[in-house]
Amino acid sequence: MDNALLTLAVLACPIGMGLCMWLMARGMRRNGSDAPSEAPSSIEQLREEQGRLESEIERLEREQSADRPLARQ
Repeated sequence: MDNALLTLAVLACPIGMGLCMWLMARGMRRNGSDAPSEAPSSIEQLREEQGRLESEIERLEREQSADRPLARQ
C-alpha cells in the first residue's frame, strides 16, 4: 500500500505536466486557426511610423537637454 502511494505521488507531477502541455497545445491550435490573420503593415506605413517616432525622440531629447543644468568647466 505504501509503495503504491509513493508511486502515485512520484507519477502525479509528470502526468499532470504532460496533461497541461497537451491542453495548452490543443488550445493554441484551435486559437491559431480560428483567429483572423492580421495583414502586415506596408513598408510605407512602417516608414511613416519610423519618421514619427524619430521626431518624437528628437523632441524628447531636446526637452531633456534643456532641463539639464549646464555643466561647469
